[in-house]
Amino acid sequence: MVIMEFNDVMTLEEAAERWKKTSDALRQNCLGRVKNGFRKGEYRKSGRVWLVTRAGMERVYGKEIRGK
Repeated sequence: MVIMEFNDVMTLEEAAERWKKTSDALRQNCLGRVKNGFRKGEYRKSGRVWLVTRAGMERVYGKEIRGK
């Protein structure tokens, strides 16, 4: 079993802001339209909101972009 911290799961909007991507690009990834994109368990839809894991974001897009 994988234990995740609460901060390891975020909305697409939050992930987009933190990784300097568009939420639409991340949504396309969740819909399977990006080659070598998210894998099962790295994303899911909860109601109308897409959620993504930090591990998935780092695997696909690299470390989070920090700073201004």
